[in-house]
Amino acid sequence: MSVSEMFVALQGALTADQDIREEIRKVVQALEQTAREILTLLQGVHQGAGFQDIPKKCQKAREHFGTVRTQLESLKTKFPTDQYYRFHEHWRFVLQRLVFLAAFVVYLESETLVTREAVGEILGIEADRERGFHLDIEDYLSGVLTLASELARLAVNSVTAGDYSRPLRISTFINELDSGFRLLNLKNDSLRKRYDGLKYDVKKIEEVVYDLSIRGLNKEATVGAGGEK
Repeated sequence: MSVSEMFVALQGALTADQDIREEIRKVVQALEQTAREILTLLQGVHQGAGFQDIPKKCQKAREHFGTVRTQLESLKTKFPTDQYYRFHEHWRFVLQRLVFLAAFVVYLESETLVTREAVGEILGIEADRERGFHLDIEDYLSGVLTLASELARLAVNSVTAGDYSRPLRISTFINELDSGFRLLNLKNDSLRKRYDGLKYDVKKIEEVVYDLSIRGLNKEATVGAGGEK
């Protein structure tokens, strides 16, 4: 094979790779749009009247996740199944965002932490990397850390809306989450930096709870804790 023939073959390989990446980008753009729609919907819970509509918003969000599953099914067909990590960077950010949104919905519904397996079911992808397109552990953890920041914001807005028991429950949840992350030996620099931000979320929520205590509203919250969430 001559040098020119060699480079013609290389150009063919480059073109094929670029075509794959372009097809992936198109699907990722659609996923990002759906994620924005879900986020816009869920952001309504931060408004005063939004607390009464939480079940309805969660139901609508789950309907949007049907679109996400269809889009992810399309994404799976755009590259060879054994090259997940070669192209992973293209969808890493939007997948982390979708994990956060799924985790937020589950928290609003049950005030529990969604498992990686449950997120996989919501998104229609695998948890086990051996089975192809899957939810990477670090992507799952990044999404959960974003949830912590969102709940810190929700704790503040709950007080504004007159819901004094929710910040106490959020505080308990976030402290359990922090304890869980402390069990991990994080090597990923990006994930480690995001985890470092969790302590600020913990502090922010503690300040909300302390403020409720100073104002005597924590007693009211404790009395009403047996009511509806």
